[in-house]
Amino acid sequence: MANGHATVSLCIIGTEITRGIISDKHGNLMARELTNLGYEVNRIVIVPDDGSLGSILEQIIQETEIVLLTGGLGPTSDDMTRQVVADLAKVPLVQDEDAYKSLYERIGDRIVGANQRQVCFPQGFQVIPNPKGTAPGFSGLIPVREKDGTMRDVLCFAMPGPPVEMHEMFYGRILPTLADKIGKNSVGRDEFSCFLTPESKLEEICAECARDAILWGTRVQEYRISLYLNGGSSESREQMAQAIGERLGVGLLFKGNIEVMDLLSGQLLNDRGLLASAESCTGGLVGKLMTDKAGSSAWFWGSVVSYANRAKELLLGVPPQTIEKFGAVSEETVLSMAQGLLERSEATLTISISGVAGPDGGTVEKPVGTVWLGFANDTRTSRAVKIQFSSYGRSSVRRRAAVAAILLAYFYAKGDDLLDIVRTWQYI
Repeated sequence: MANGHATVSLCIIGTEITRGIISDKHGNLMARELTNLGYEVNRIVIVPDDGSLGSILEQIIQETEIVLLTGGLGPTSDDMTRQVVADLAKVPLVQDEDAYKSLYERIGDRIVGANQRQVCFPQGFQVIPNPKGTAPGFSGLIPVREKDGTMRDVLCFAMPGPPVEMHEMFYGRILPTLADKIGKNSVGRDEFSCFLTPESKLEEICAECARDAILWGTRVQEYRISLYLNGGSSESREQMAQAIGERLGVGLLFKGNIEVMDLLSGQLLNDRGLLASAESCTGGLVGKLMTDKAGSSAWFWGSVVSYANRAKELLLGVPPQTIEKFGAVSEETVLSMAQGLLERSEATLTISISGVAGPDGGTVEKPVGTVWLGFANDTRTSRAVKIQFSSYGRSSVRRRAAVAAILLAYFYAKGDDLLDIVRTWQYI
């Protein structure tokens, strides 16, 4: 114990981190959350995949009560976390049959060979399922002999390194376990999903809206940022979230662990509607996002990737004179795209997207990041909105355009005024 608090050490494994190829965010994230629970974080150690983990971990467990490891759980020969922990615990590695069956169902006969390493764990340790990847985590006790000869146990948790997998395991399984262990069954924590906002701006806004000793943390995901508010009262966390949402703009912050397609698919199911998308600059990304969600055939009709102007004319019926007069990136063209798809499909709601993703193709009138979004419905007037995204590269513009299209389609389906909503978006 340190200062009356249980001590935790964090071990982040990965040569790509020690070489500066990527930066470590796991240590900062875990330390913040564990400190908020009342743990004393003893140290954060970054270890390369070079065989040094064993000696480093042997030293760490001498000075801590709990150790969390991330990385080194892959199928390759330098993924040594399992073996190192087993050696320290003085137990063999054994295959877990449930983990083997689960992985076999996912990858079939490819499990034979290197992948089979991922379902072997130190004997007596518990397997932590990994719904986001192929490498499960594990937890268990490592016996440690003190200098006076007495024995004690160090609680060890091992997680995969990829952020989406590690975050799922840490927040879904390990953090609740550690909250219970320290006697905090209710952590006083709320989760929110933030869209279209840079992490730096979200951090700045959180600092400006902070109140009642509330701590916050962010987890950047591919199409959103998860925001966590910790501590304070439930009412004060709600007030802080409301203040943050007002600063971000209408419809960019939702309570809960929410993907943007969850919002629209839920609305479509309520309306018994079908969605179709006509995409130019996003190249089918809306269709990809919608079909990533299981059961999407219930609400997604299909997508037309009409990249060339001629494709817009032939596949969607956009008049050549419309493109000639107003350009492909225009209100008139996206409205024609959305309406043309509505007429040619069985969809009840259509999205159209045309923009300048960059890095080339921008003009003074239509700089890189200019995107027009169109929406058509079989019961209401078609609408189009222009969004000017900050340009952080081609993929960033395309990704945010797709998210904005799905988000605004959700509001359009509800009957909200899209122009009023977009006018409040300041930091996209």
